[in-house]
Amino acid sequence: MPPRVVRLGVSLDPELLEALDRWVRQRNSPSRSEALRALIRQELSGKTLQDPDAEAVATLTLLYRHSSPHLLERLAAAQHRWGEHIRSSLHVHLRGEACMEVLVLMGRGRELLSAVEDLRGVKGIALGEFVVGAPGVAGGRTGHHHPH
Repeated sequence: MPPRVVRLGVSLDPELLEALDRWVRQRNSPSRSEALRALIRQELSGKTLQDPDAEAVATLTLLYRHSSPHLLERLAAAQHRWGEHIRSSLHVHLRGEACMEVLVLMGRGRELLSAVEDLRGVKGIALGEFVVGAPGVAGGRTGHHHPH
């Protein structure tokens, strides 16, 4: 049986309602309700991730010049250090000598933050940006557990 939806009333100042409606249109949300659900999930994900042992998923985007001396060897070594957390990687050749690597990681929050700092700290990485989330807000789990 699908979860039951509960209706509630929300009072907003006209300016805040106008801002909400603009945001709903900008994010192409089907409704105010769906936009508010997204905001609540985002807040809950952030709260969950305050616990360093919480399950987490992340993407890490790295930009670099593939011609940087020994960069590819250093990056491969770092990826092997975190191999049990890296679930997927995508390599894209950009114009010139630039490359982009996108990594998908799963594990505990503290583990992912350590992995991200290690990977984006590889000498020669020009930029390393990451996004982290709690899979529980979508009803999921990582299935990533350690006995310690």
